[in-house]
Amino acid sequence: MKVAFVTDTGTGKSCEQWEKEGIFCLPLQLECEGISYDEYQTITHEQVIQKLHEKKIFRTSLPKLGYIQDLFETLKEQGYDTIFAIPICRGLSGCYDALEMIANQLDLTFIGVDCYVTAVVQTRMIQVAKQMIEQGHSLEETKESVQTIADSADTILMFKDLQHMKRGGRLTPAAAALAGLLKIVPICHINKETGGKVDTLDKVRTWKKAQDKVIDYIIKKGMDASYTFIIAHVDCLEEAKEYKKRIEERISDVQIQIIDLVTAVGIHTGLGCLALQVFKNIK
Repeated sequence: MKVAFVTDTGTGKSCEQWEKEGIFCLPLQLECEGISYDEYQTITHEQVIQKLHEKKIFRTSLPKLGYIQDLFETLKEQGYDTIFAIPICRGLSGCYDALEMIANQLDLTFIGVDCYVTAVVQTRMIQVAKQMIEQGHSLEETKESVQTIADSADTILMFKDLQHMKRGGRLTPAAAALAGLLKIVPICHINKETGGKVDTLDKVRTWKKAQDKVIDYIIKKGMDASYTFIIAHVDCLEEAKEYKKRIEERISDVQIQIIDLVTAVGIHTGLGCLALQVFKNIK
């Protein structure tokens, strides 16, 4: 058995970065004004942020099928017979199904795990999978272990740029106007329970009340310092730092990393979005 580990740029890391870890990566597609880009390859995160400031609207799609076909054919020629894949979740993209379909067409064994989200959860899962297989664990043991990461995870998002969401068709003009008038902050989340789709968690007035609501929710779920905490932001670093302090005041000994929200998500949420991703560590 020779296993190839495959993921995509929904992790927030480029294909070149993953290559250094011995993991194969496929670029998600970003489309803006009729031009299709390979995420982190033909368009940078900084260029995307600039376009968001220019009020441009993006669409996302799975990696080009030709890219998947070429990669899997090359892997087969190199002697790989098994694909262990952790792509962006099925609730957000058809990437998982496309990988499975092409692997089956080429008679490659396909082992896939739905991460129910993307970003750091997805990153950690594919890294753990590779480590476990290299340490001699079976495919089934490895799949069960990385699944526990996905099952434990929750990602909660707070939105500021309601006009961006209106332009992108994710919020009606009337709803955007009403929310803006009442200073409502939508809170959404995505996890196993939501089937990997973004679902409404709450609607709160004021930004700080929204943060407190999220922290209350995390504490109620029993997520403590034994979990990994990530704050991701869309061009609002100072607010992310303040959010971090508020969490640290409420949860003892918690370690929190601040990162840029992955491009494939940030282009939908708009500028000023804060996301909190929490998942259980496994040894």
